[in-house]
Amino acid sequence: MAMAKSATRAAGLALAAMTMAAALWSAAPAAAQAVDRAGAQQNWSVFESGSGASRLCWIVSAPKSWVAQRDGRRVSANRGDIYLMVSVRPSDGVRNEVNTVVGYPFREGSTVRVQIGTDTFAMFTDGENAWFENAAADDRAVEAMKRGVDAKLTGVSSRGTTTIDTYSLIGFTAALEEAQRLCS
Repeated sequence: MAMAKSATRAAGLALAAMTMAAALWSAAPAAAQAVDRAGAQQNWSVFESGSGASRLCWIVSAPKSWVAQRDGRRVSANRGDIYLMVSVRPSDGVRNEVNTVVGYPFREGSTVRVQIGTDTFAMFTDGENAWFENAAADDRAVEAMKRGVDAKLTGVSSRGTTTIDTYSLIGFTAALEEAQRLCS
């Protein structure tokens, strides 16, 4: 059952990530027409795509800073796209699915440590993505994000480099409320 749920979350995550990536980084006019940037709240952008049962809304932010370390020393790192997002997919019963893409493959079997104020969470990894185990964990993290100032996500690459991505949470609550309203 847990594997099936993870596979379902992975499929939904892949769809959301691909749609968002197309909106943000594709020069293709067709992709730009399929996704609407519905607004922005401080450091968070709000997007929507589809209609009816296939409607998808999400908020996304890039890190305000990031650091790469190996053996306790700063190192340079080549990374692809880096972002944190929260998806709303009513047709799948998804209200607050949190996901991060880090721009490198994670170490096999590793987790991402998420620090928001005094709250600490763990996300499981798959390729360049990480997300929480279930909807209850998503909800706990989202509540902490609403109260927090920033979120620090610490992960380890397949090469053993530790990265710390710091995201501002200013505007997070307003952006999430807008996405939930758009997809209600």
